[in-house]
Amino acid sequence: MAITPSHVAEKPRVAALVGATAVGKTAVALALAAGLGAEIVNADSLQVYRELDIGTAKPTEAERALVTHHLIDVVDPPEPYDAARFCREGRAVLDDCSRRGAPPLVVGGAGLYLKALLSGLFAEGEPAAGVRDRVRRELEALGLPALYARLLHLDPATAARLHPHDTYRIVRALEVISATGRPLSEFIAAHRFQDAPFKVLKLGLRLPREELYRKIELRVELMLEAGWLDEVEGLLRRYPPDLKPLQALGYRHLINYLTGRWGWEEALTWLTRDTRRYAKRQLTWFSSDPEVRWFHPGQIEAMAAALTEFFE
Repeated sequence: MAITPSHVAEKPRVAALVGATAVGKTAVALALAAGLGAEIVNADSLQVYRELDIGTAKPTEAERALVTHHLIDVVDPPEPYDAARFCREGRAVLDDCSRRGAPPLVVGGAGLYLKALLSGLFAEGEPAAGVRDRVRRELEALGLPALYARLLHLDPATAARLHPHDTYRIVRALEVISATGRPLSEFIAAHRFQDAPFKVLKLGLRLPREELYRKIELRVELMLEAGWLDEVEGLLRRYPPDLKPLQALGYRHLINYLTGRWGWEEALTWLTRDTRRYAKRQLTWFSSDPEVRWFHPGQIEAMAAALTEFFE
């Protein structure tokens, strides 16, 4: 018998809430999920780590008690975690939500993690040990700025989306070039993230830039008042400062202060500046996605209506 559209199972429905850092995703997600009876799936690349709480703006225990959350506090800081693992674990969560009839709301600002989860991630493979060792030796001999400059020349598209201090991803991109002779961005473009097992509604939060920058400054102040510096000091007593999650935005700035590389005012200046630049890169990433429907964070009713219509 020929298969007609009525015999084809519809893809599971997944909603996503995206936006730049400090725009207000956590509060909006809690309100939307509570009203919808949804479960929140974290898509922040740092909130997966235990012990990194204040500096990642992780939902509090009280907030997590209000709505079921997934993929928060799943690994210790030394444990490797990347977009490929997030894709595997996130899809397992989404499959479970679908089986139970629980609407999932994916929330975060890690664009690559979200794209991997919802649209697939190409398999770049592992470079040969010799390639990896050679790039690591160059990092030690030349320093990260020189390697970033090389990446900017060889693969400007990849370099543009990476922070110049992102050691792990800069080295990884150069490993791919050394092993294959082709830039990482070329592999990504060829793959085009064609694996799309879900029907997705994407909601984006956006504020005027100056308002967002004021919220970034306020959040930094509140994090410091909440004990962020003490959190980083505690992490340094247990882990080396070059650990991948400790090189993330904010953590590396406070580590530079604690290790005497920067003074306090210098650390705050660089932290605020780099957070603004990160927010700008996030906005650029999400703004390039035509599927995102943009809202002001205060438009809760409009977003709730869109979610209700989508899931019902």
